[in-house]
Amino acid sequence: RKFTKINLEREGFEVIEAETGEIGVEKALAEDPTVVLLDIMLPGIDGYEVCKIVREKAPHIGIIMLTAKTQEDDKIVGLEQGADDYLSKPFNPRELALRIKSLIRRLDKGKEKEEEANKDVIIQPPFKLDLYSKTFYKNDEEIELTPTELSLITLFMENPDKAFTRNELLDLNWGEKFVGDTKTVDVNIRRLRSKIEDDSKKPKFIETVWGTGYRWKCD
Repeated sequence: RKFTKINLEREGFEVIEAETGEIGVEKALAEDPTVVLLDIMLPGIDGYEVCKIVREKAPHIGIIMLTAKTQEDDKIVGLEQGADDYLSKPFNPRELALRIKSLIRRLDKGKEKEEEANKDVIIQPPFKLDLYSKTFYKNDEEIELTPTELSLITLFMENPDKAFTRNELLDLNWGEKFVGDTKTVDVNIRRLRSKIEDDSKKPKFIETVWGTGYRWKCD
């Protein structure tokens, strides 16, 4: 273990050691490392159990299993417990460093994808708007909206508390070349309220701004 630690530090990694499986779990959860290197043969609880616990409680941590065992079944068990990679002893220190770097790159890409996905979701309880799938929810129940209604709710949720004039809503949702009047806006607002308000006659989410238009109010 000491030799592995020295080589990893030479590669630029910060290394934290644990003597037993129990200590390994404690340190993994307390220190929140990017990657855990886990030997199956550990004093106390074995590496499989450590892997299972860490994966359940800290799913974002990468896990590489290290073992002298070469049986395919052992590798499968490790992967089933949540390991991301598996390296049999004896191994080349350089290969271990490359495996760690490769796993870190995969983890970084996963975070980027998650962040991108989160950008496509607007959550304003009790509502959730998924811009990617173009779905709208209230209290986790999907509400069917027409394309126009979805366009309106998107505009509102992206601009909470902003008072829009009827003409602004008409231009932004139907386009400046649309031939029609602001009654079109009122009709669609009325339909939208009937779908999302608890009481459409006493709306609390789509407020009427007298003399102006409408405003989205969602605390």
